[in-house]
Amino acid sequence: MIPREVKEVLDVVLRHNRWRRWETINLIASENVMSPLAEIFYINDFGGRYAEGTTGSRYYQGTKYVDVVEEALVKDFAEVLGARFVDVRPISGTVANLATYFALVPEGGSVASLPIRCGGHISHSNVGGLKALRIKTVDLPWDLENFNVDVDAARKVLEDKRPNLIILGGSLYLFPHPIKEVSEIAKGIGAYVLHDSAHVLGLIVGGVFPNPLREGADVITSSTHKTFPGPQGGLIATNLGDDANSQIQKAVFPTFTSNYHLHRYAATYITLVEMKLFGREYASRVVENAQALAEALAEEGVTPVAERLGFTKTHQVAVDVSKYGGGDKVAALLEEANIIVNKNALPWDRSVVKPSGIRIGVQEMTRFGMGKDEMREIAKFIARVLRGEDPASVRRDVVNFRRGFVEVKYGFKASREVVEEVFASLNLLA
Repeated sequence: MIPREVKEVLDVVLRHNRWRRWETINLIASENVMSPLAEIFYINDFGGRYAEGTTGSRYYQGTKYVDVVEEALVKDFAEVLGARFVDVRPISGTVANLATYFALVPEGGSVASLPIRCGGHISHSNVGGLKALRIKTVDLPWDLENFNVDVDAARKVLEDKRPNLIILGGSLYLFPHPIKEVSEIAKGIGAYVLHDSAHVLGLIVGGVFPNPLREGADVITSSTHKTFPGPQGGLIATNLGDDANSQIQKAVFPTFTSNYHLHRYAATYITLVEMKLFGREYASRVVENAQALAEALAEEGVTPVAERLGFTKTHQVAVDVSKYGGGDKVAALLEEANIIVNKNALPWDRSVVKPSGIRIGVQEMTRFGMGKDEMREIAKFIARVLRGEDPASVRRDVVNFRRGFVEVKYGFKASREVVEEVFASLNLLA
């Protein structure tokens, strides 16, 4: 007999699954869904195990099969990214960032990064990981007209302040940052360049976004669950020398992690194989859909930022909704209509807590098979809410619309035989 408390938790989980997978349009730019096969392989005995250390040099026994999967992940990511060194042990993009800062920035050193309102992630800022490590920060100048790093102004700041590390990439990330130009400046002051690829890793692997290592960056850090549609996790990839790579390894363990959440390894590897096979098509469709959604929103009178530049070259669209009450109000109204977005600061905002913008990402809906026509329908739903229509009325239409898009594309299905074998191996079958 199943206890009442278990039934209650199960009910909450099932209601969440139905709501998010079958009834909502999820436009959170930092989320995605795994393929059915990857989700099945996410359930494995690795999840209860430890593998402190590195492959072939563990502090625990019983890791021989963990080593096999980790080595395969490292080898294939290195090949895909053109990296000399890859570490897949960080459990998130933020942990990957912290480990890299700790390894490459000396005590009392400094980092140059974009402010949060200009797209920088909290882990790039002096209220996040840099504060925890007592690393000083220098703001990279922002060119509002080109919605990007101001290279000329940055040159003056960097040559004056001479930071140890320069961070590019971002949380709000519409256009590729000038990696090549900034890397040239970095060489002149002896600084490292880190590109936080968390949001665009899938676009890089799919070949529709510049590979930062080939553009001159020393390090890529990333998560593995945004445009790269795997389980939540992190990685570090570099073209640095052995000494620096060794310092990064030591920073990952023992400094910042002990357990690497090993159950994600198999699902990450399956996702990497999927991206090798389907990544070009998927990534291309993601960028096309983002541009189509932005254009459709503009046609509806809800014009995204950076119109002159074509709105976006990634999976993201940003909209200034200050005339509709700001990001807080609009995100809440859209959720009432089962359209899930997040409030987001824009470069002109004074407060990142009460921002004027919302951030939209199309990577998950693309994964469910939506294309340009569907982006136009989504734009109409959003516009109806912003024009003052009852969100409950829009919600009914959203639910009906979403029923046609519940099957994950650009990935592998899970056969009944595979499911039964995985469950049987864990003694999970009734």
